[in-house]
Amino acid sequence: MGSSQASGRGGVTGTRLLLGGTRRRPRRQPIAPPGGLLRHRNFRLLWVGETVNQFGNAMALVVVPLLAVVVLRASTFEVGLLTAAGYLPWLVIGLPAGAWVDRLPARRVMIVCDLVSAVLYLSVPCAAWLGALTLAQLALVVLLGGATSVMFQTAYQVNLASLVAADQLTEGNAKLQGSASAAAFAGPGLAGIAARSLGAATALLINAGSFLVSAACLLRIRTEPAPAPPAPRPRASLRSEISAGVRLVAGDNYLRRLSLLGGLANFAFDGYAALVIIFLVRVVGVGEAQVGLLMAVPGLGGVLGALIARRAAGRFGGARTLLVCSFGMVPFVLLIPLTARGPRLLLFVFGTLCAVVGIGIANVIMATFRQSYSPPGMLGRVTATMRVLVYGTGPLGALTAGTLGTWLGVRSALWIMLSLAAASGLTLVSRDFFGRRDLPAEPRMPGAAATAPAG
Repeated sequence: MGSSQASGRGGVTGTRLLLGGTRRRPRRQPIAPPGGLLRHRNFRLLWVGETVNQFGNAMALVVVPLLAVVVLRASTFEVGLLTAAGYLPWLVIGLPAGAWVDRLPARRVMIVCDLVSAVLYLSVPCAAWLGALTLAQLALVVLLGGATSVMFQTAYQVNLASLVAADQLTEGNAKLQGSASAAAFAGPGLAGIAARSLGAATALLINAGSFLVSAACLLRIRTEPAPAPPAPRPRASLRSEISAGVRLVAGDNYLRRLSLLGGLANFAFDGYAALVIIFLVRVVGVGEAQVGLLMAVPGLGGVLGALIARRAAGRFGGARTLLVCSFGMVPFVLLIPLTARGPRLLLFVFGTLCAVVGIGIANVIMATFRQSYSPPGMLGRVTATMRVLVYGTGPLGALTAGTLGTWLGVRSALWIMLSLAAASGLTLVSRDFFGRRDLPAEPRMPGAAATAPAG
C-alpha cells in the first residue's frame, strides 16, 4: 500500500498502500527529546517543510488531471498515459536509486530534488501564459518529476531514520502521514477553488512554491557531527549492492509479501487514479468545485488513519492491525463504482473514507517496520527495492485502466481495478502474518545479514 500520485512527489495521498556483518549492529540514534517529536528541532523542520509540500502536491493531484481534461482536452487513454508517466521512473532508476542514496548524504539528495521539482512545475504556468503548453510538455514534467520523486522518497526514509530515536519511528511516521493526509484533505478543495479562480495552469505555482519551502526547511536542519569513520574498506560495485538489496527483499517472507501487497494495491489504485477525475466529471457529472471536495475525502481518511495507527498497533499488535486493515477496511472501495449524482454521492464518500482509514493505518505500520527491520546501511536499498515492486506496477495499472476505460467504459473499468484493490490483502495469507501479534524487529535468519556488502 502507499499513495498514488500522477504529479508532484508520491500519489493520491491516502489511497496508496505504502543485511553488514553476521551480527546486527545498532543504529546510532539521536536522544529522544521529552514531550514528543514536535519538540525535536530537526524533526519539526522536516515536518513543517513536508506538510507545506504535501499541500502543494495535493492540489497538483487535482490540478494536473483537470488541466489535461478541461484545458488540453485529453482523452481517457491520454490521462492514463499521464498518470503512468509519474511512476515509470521507478521501473527505470528505482533500484540504482537505493544504492545511490546509501552512498550519498540523504538530506542533500532531498534538497536537490526539491529544487529541480520547483523548476519543473514552474515551467507549466510559464508555458501556459505564453500559449505554448502542450500535453507532451505536461507529460514530460510529470515524468521528470517522477524521477526526482524516486530519489526523494528513498532518501526521505533514510533521513527520517537518522533524525529520530528508534523508539519514536512510529510517532514520526504517524505525524508525517497525518500531516500529509491533512494536506490531502484540504488540498483538493483548495485546488478546485484555485483552478476555478486562477486557472488550472496558474494554480500549479503553489506546487512549485511548496518545493522551495521544503528545500528551505531541509537547509536549516542541523546535523550532528558524525563519529570518526572506520578504516576504509573497498566499496562493492553498484551492481552487487543493488543485488544485495534485491536478494534480501526477495528472500525475506515479510518484506516480500508486503512488497506484493503494495504492488497489487498500487496497480489497482493507480488505475483508479487515472480514471477518477474522468469518472466524476464525465460519468457522474459533477463540477470542478465538487471534484475538489470529493477528492478531499481520502485526506480526511488518511488523517484519521494516522491518528489511530499508533494506538491500534500498540493495543492489538502491528501484524493483527495490518490484517484488519487489509481484509476489513480496504474492500469498502467497492462502493465507489456505485456513485451517481444526488444521494449516491455518499457511496463515494463512505467507501473512500473507510478504505483510506485502513490504508493510512497500514502505511504507518509498514513504514515503521521497514525502517526498524532493515539492517544498518541497507535501508536505502531495501526501500528502493520494495518501492520498485510497489510503484513499478503504477504505470501498468494506469495504462490498463485507460485501456479498459476506452473499451468497456469508465465505470466498468473502475469495477475491475477496485476489485483487485479489495483482493490485495490475499498476498498476506501466511502463518507469518496470521500466526503472530506483532511484526518482528529483525530478520529471523542470522545468515541473512551476511548478504550485505561492506560499505
